[in-house]
Amino acid sequence: MSFQAYIDALETKTGMTPRALLTVAASRGFEGPQVRAGAVIEWLKEDYGVGRGHAMALVHVIKNGPAIPGKHVGTTGAHRDESDTLWLDGRATKR
Repeated sequence: MSFQAYIDALETKTGMTPRALLTVAASRGFEGPQVRAGAVIEWLKEDYGVGRGHAMALVHVIKNGPAIPGKHVGTTGAHRDESDTLWLDGRATKR
């Protein structure tokens, strides 16, 4: 599963775009590189039934922004991504 697929699945699981989830996360104090993954994982599990893998994708975005390592960009295989920047505004608006 690509990084973007994890982010897109969060939208399906929560009914909110990843950007909207980031806003909720910030309102709960989950923002910046110092955020604790366990707290975010627990919140997403309790409020939305999101599993650890999908929650960790959001943790990455909270800590690092939408940029991802380029090692899978433009490659083949299950973990490939089309871009090194994640689309956070929802699948319906993806270019």
